[in-house]
Amino acid sequence: MGRITAFVALGDSFTEGLEDPAEQGYRGWADRLAEHIEARDPGLRYANLAVRGRLIQQIVREQVPLAVASGADLVSLCGGGNDIIRPGARVEQVSRWLEEGVRRIRESGAQVLLFTGFDLRHVPVMRLAHTKIEQYNLHIHDIARRHDTLLVDLWPMPIFRDRRAWSEDRLHLSSDGHRRVALRAAEVIGVPVDDDWRSPYPYVPQQGWTLNRRDDLHWARVHLAPWITRRFNGRSSGDEVDPKRPELIPIYPDARRSG
Repeated sequence: MGRITAFVALGDSFTEGLEDPAEQGYRGWADRLAEHIEARDPGLRYANLAVRGRLIQQIVREQVPLAVASGADLVSLCGGGNDIIRPGARVEQVSRWLEEGVRRIRESGAQVLLFTGFDLRHVPVMRLAHTKIEQYNLHIHDIARRHDTLLVDLWPMPIFRDRRAWSEDRLHLSSDGHRRVALRAAEVIGVPVDDDWRSPYPYVPQQGWTLNRRDDLHWARVHLAPWITRRFNGRSSGDEVDPKRPELIPIYPDARRSG
């Protein structure tokens, strides 16, 4: 992709950047990608409208119109994961909403950056949604072809089968996981970077069955139970949360660059 002057990121917690702490709030792969773009195309304007917990219909209705009105060159759109893991969710309907969002953005003249879902067979509970994620990914590939978009295919990337790419909650990426997604996304859009997302993690011995089960129980108590409770009560982690970067402004308005 040629010079990028304005980048808008849309989606849910993945794009908001949860579990990648910054001085204020979260950083995440989208912020990191914007920094890579800025290094090549100084003066980049960037907005991040993603909000944790958002469903695909909310993303298309609330965020897509703002991205279209912004006149951005590049719009990333990643959503549907919160829908897919819900019981009774229909992959075909989620895919139709995603394609509607892509169509609107492409009609505005912007390029779209799509993402497939991760292969989560190694994650307890989440592995139950494996087949639905795989089906949704097939739709995403088709949408990308039909609308001539860019696509970051996360599913086959082996680095994300390592626990160190994930935060303690096993649902969101770690800081290093976000870093690697940003590197892969930069590669897809043709922005040069110094690091390689493929770099292997240092070897560590596998812990035994007992320690694994203890970790699983801790995770279920601290992270899974609250998630189930919110779903049961019809609440979302994104209730009363606003986009962290709602305006399309220079990424470094005060001329300072982060590391």
